[in-house]
Amino acid sequence: MPEPPVPFRRARLLRLGAAAVVLLAVATYVAVQYATGGRTAPRCTVVSANGDGARYEFTAQQAVNAATISAVGTSRGMPERAVTIALATALQESGLRNIKYGDRDSLGLFQQRPSKGWGTEKQIMDPAYASARFYEHLEKIPGYSRLPLTVAAQRVQRSGYPQAYAKHEPDATLLSAALTGRAAASLTCEGRPSGAGAARTGDPARVRDALVRDFGKDLAPVADRGQHSVRVPVARTMDGAGGGTQKRGWELAQWAVANSAALRIERVSYAGREWTAGGSGGAWHRTGAGGDGEAAGAPGGAAEVRIVTGQ
Repeated sequence: MPEPPVPFRRARLLRLGAAAVVLLAVATYVAVQYATGGRTAPRCTVVSANGDGARYEFTAQQAVNAATISAVGTSRGMPERAVTIALATALQESGLRNIKYGDRDSLGLFQQRPSKGWGTEKQIMDPAYASARFYEHLEKIPGYSRLPLTVAAQRVQRSGYPQAYAKHEPDATLLSAALTGRAAASLTCEGRPSGAGAARTGDPARVRDALVRDFGKDLAPVADRGQHSVRVPVARTMDGAGGGTQKRGWELAQWAVANSAALRIERVSYAGREWTAGGSGGAWHRTGAGGDGEAAGAPGGAAEVRIVTGQ
């Protein structure tokens, strides 16, 4: 029997190759669905506390980076406006992703360059370090909090596109209001629900280390290994009885929610409200254990944030 013509053989090989690609894609999809319990990658949402319907949706990994940027800023005593400037800058430079590439030798959240004295490659790829370096430069700018955001960001970054930061200001404002604690219960994440498999196992020590990394050693969280939880005392501030405490508490609580997927956090409780991974779309709900105005020290009140990891 004569050999089939070359074009026919090529067409048959192409069809077989296409079929193999489809089968591989289906197998990959099934594997991912099995590993994640049929869920897509967890996402987070910030909603406006002003009732104007504004919202910003982003990935769990972007939420981790945003939370670090905010925590490092407030721990340095920087105002919410500084956090907004930093978040808008990172949104423009990297999309809140800790990327290992960029223009020339630019790296990380803020696309900082080792050759320009921002630090070593390893340092710049550490989000906490990169954030601290950004704030270090920002606070040297006289009156930065009164400047237009794009002007303040440009004086730090020296970008070739100085007007690009402005378009991120609305989203950065929503994020900073939530992550600094001013807008209570405004950040939600889907997280991973219980029963999603062994991947849900968490380590309270990891949560404690991450808190100290972002907020500093003065935070003093307590990891309860036996109970798979972390208790974070909420210190009073100079804002007056209750007001500053509540803001700090919500800052810590919403940091925990932002880190829920990365640190295998299942539940966060503060001031009579609770967030549960996978529950009601990741929304906060009242527990009846205490109210937002409950005195610090009362059970379920504002004395501490409780973070429970997967077991």
